[in-house]
Amino acid sequence: MTASTVLTARALLLDMDGTLVNSDAVVERVWRRWADRHGLDGDEVMKVVHGRQGYASMAVLLPSRPMEQNYADNARMLAEETADMDGVVAIEGAAEFLASLREQGVPHALVTSADVGLSAARMGAAGLAMPELRITAESVGASKPDPEGFLKGAAELGVAPEECVVFEDSGAGISAGRSAGMRVVGVGDRARIHRPDAVVRDLRGVRVEGLEGGGVRLWVG
Repeated sequence: MTASTVLTARALLLDMDGTLVNSDAVVERVWRRWADRHGLDGDEVMKVVHGRQGYASMAVLLPSRPMEQNYADNARMLAEETADMDGVVAIEGAAEFLASLREQGVPHALVTSADVGLSAARMGAAGLAMPELRITAESVGASKPDPEGFLKGAAELGVAPEECVVFEDSGAGISAGRSAGMRVVGVGDRARIHRPDAVVRDLRGVRVEGLEGGGVRLWVG
């Protein structure tokens, strides 16, 4: 039996897709259609898109295309994704994990590459309560793996970056958390290959204890 990793923090910053919500079925459908339209290999496209905003993925995949086209294409993709909730479900343990944070008064925020509409739709489809503080695509000027979203989340919670723990599933998100100077808990098999500070199959593998005077202790594993 693997021993748990114990982490303490003042605040938690939570990615959405792949971390709280399993939206892989929708992401696959939408991005494989996009790949077909542009004559790209769908398997190669899927290696890039997780964790990033759409325009940032497009910039990697079509490096010579003007960014204005990427932004316009991204808006169309967001509309497609927001209209498609088929197969969107909660990650195992996510509802209980979020409830434990609320009940114990642990400062936390959602930090997602989705926009307001998509994040609300997916959290709702998964039956998950939305955290009070949300950092969405509209909140930042740069996509993960840039650390801006996580740094903004920490600032709005009034907590130093080094006192935050990030929960993430993607390589882009894990890189963003590290670049922000934060420790990272990886969720799921996609996270494992990027060597986060600790990793769990799903959120049933995390136990939360609010600390007297604020902050949280986590048992991960």
